Amino acid sequence: MKKLEAAAREAALRKLPQWKAAEGRDAITRSFKFADFNAAFGFMTRVALLADKMDHHPEWFNVYNKLDVTLSTHDAGGLTQNDIDMATAMDGYAA
Repeated sequence: MKKLEAAAREAALRKLPQWKAAEGRDAITRSFKFADFNAAFGFMTRVALLADKMDHHPEWFNVYNKLDVTLSTHDAGGLTQNDIDMATAMDGYAA
């Protein structure tokens, strides 16, 4: 998987308005807030199943109903289409 070029990254982020470029690294980030821990954990479980299928795993930090996610492809050294696909799926799951 190749890193996205700047134009492709910008175009992808226009379609993912709640995701932002991560400060200091070639990654994107988003914070999610759920009704409670159960809802957050259910979301994380659904994403974990997708991540396993994609063999692409997010960085995340969860406290109660809040989840902070960072996506980057370590093997490629930055943002790839896999990250965009994962972010798109996560937005869909959260909707």
